Amino acid sequence: MAAGGQGELIAMRILLIGDIVGRPGMRIVTHAVPILRRRESLDLVVANAENAADGSGLSPSQYHKLIAAGVDCITLGDHIYRRSEICGVLNSQSNIVKPANYPAAAPGRTWAVVAAASGVQVAVVSLLGRVFMRPVDCPFQAIDRVLEEIPAEVRLRVVDLHAEATSDKQLLGRYLDGRVTAVLGTHTHVTTADERILPGGTAFQCDVGMTGPHDSILGRRIDRVLETTTTFQPTHFDVAEGDVRISATLVEADEATGRATAVQRLCIREDDVRDWPANQVPATPPLM
Repeated sequence: MAAGGQGELIAMRILLIGDIVGRPGMRIVTHAVPILRRRESLDLVVANAENAADGSGLSPSQYHKLIAAGVDCITLGDHIYRRSEICGVLNSQSNIVKPANYPAAAPGRTWAVVAAASGVQVAVVSLLGRVFMRPVDCPFQAIDRVLEEIPAEVRLRVVDLHAEATSDKQLLGRYLDGRVTAVLGTHTHVTTADERILPGGTAFQCDVGMTGPHDSILGRRIDRVLETTTTFQPTHFDVAEGDVRISATLVEADEATGRATAVQRLCIREDDVRDWPANQVPATPPLM
């Protein structure tokens, strides 16, 4: 955090890591995040981990590994309950959230407030879209309820919008412009080049992208997906292994107002990460 004198903007640096897929995604995140926090002066790290367990779901042990590596809060999406054992973590831990437009009786909390490195409180919310997705409650009504519940003094508010259609994400981004710090999309596993600051001061991007093997079909082995698609013969869509990357988005925001001041896409390759401890990973360029 860059602290300044009286009246000077205090910039918070918040990183959202896109969908972590399988062991390759877990491996690069647990290796890279501790170094990234130091080199990028990150105040808060949020990660979407709904695909961490062999491509679908999250296990309790993986939750603990991510937190130990320096992830401050975990968001989930439509695969949240693929590993039923995660329900205990969802009900007992305060730094992991379910989609806020899931039923009230579903395991987990609809929002979390976590402390950044400086001690400043940041709210984190997950929402599920409705276009081409499983039926869920209205995300617009759900986020209105959540924003009323979050204490007013918590000005920094990050929304992980887990949705398929870009139109769905753009509408929610505009709906929330000026009311939250960032609306960053996940779920499609494909990074979009539309990051920007909306007029009201909300950072927006349709999709942060996938953290895992990019020599794949959305994280799965190409041969398996191709065989099933062309022959209709069922195969197991194993997680791929090649070209492992972190896809993430870095947001700078004014601590006093909660408004975003800069946003930038990051793509970090595992081949580069292996050299970081010896070569001192270079910091990313200043945010624009």
